[in-house]
Order: sequence, then structure tokens, then C-alpha cells
Amino acid sequence: VQLVESGGGLVQPGGSLRLSCAASGFTFTSFYMSWFRQAPGEERELVATISGAGFGTAYVDSVKGRFTISRDNDKNLVTLELNSLKPEDTAVYYCNALKNGQPVWDSWGQGTQVTVSS
Repeated sequence: VQLVESGGGLVQPGGSLRLSCAASGFTFTSFYMSWFRQAPGEERELVATISGAGFGTAYVDSVKGRFTISRDNDKNLVTLELNSLKPEDTAVYYCNALKNGQPVWDSWGQGTQVTVSS
């Protein structure tokens, strides 16, 4: 299993970013996929989830209306659009498959750093 995140960066409050996760080594369409984030000194947090076919999504309350998760099952790609970014969104963002509310794969990618600061 390989999960490769990209697209992070430094952005001012109110700005936008588009994160991508390229997945391989498993049957992508069989799994819900999620984005997680981890801020310094804090536990990893589940941010957004999308169903295998891409028709169902769910978000943590703090990002509802600002973040959008999507997937391309032809390319084994899951994307997170981040809009109206706030300093509290600063974290390393990771993707993983999700089952029963828990990440499936023990081996995480390197993540992608999102820093929101003026």
C-alpha cells in the first residue's frame, strides 16, 4: 500500500489550497477514503470522508462549508479542496482508507504540510 499526499503550502488566512492523495496497492473503489490532519502537539483528527463510489461525504464540524472532498476512481486519486482557510487549519494532512471509523492502513504517507499564516 502506498499513499502519497501533495499540494500543501503556506497560505494567508482566507486563502485556498487543493490537496491530492495518490493511492496504490489496494482495490481503491472498495474503500471509503478519508483525509486526516495532525497539528503540532495534538492527536491526528479525521477531517473528511468520501464513500467508495463518491456519492457520500462527511466532514468534521470545524471544516463544514469550507472543505470539499472528492475522488477520481479511474486515477486512484482523492482530493481535498480547502477554502476560507483559518490559522487553526494549520497541520500536516494525510489520507487513508477508512473502515468502521478507523484508518485501515498502518503505513501512512509522508503527509503534506498546510500552514495558514499572515
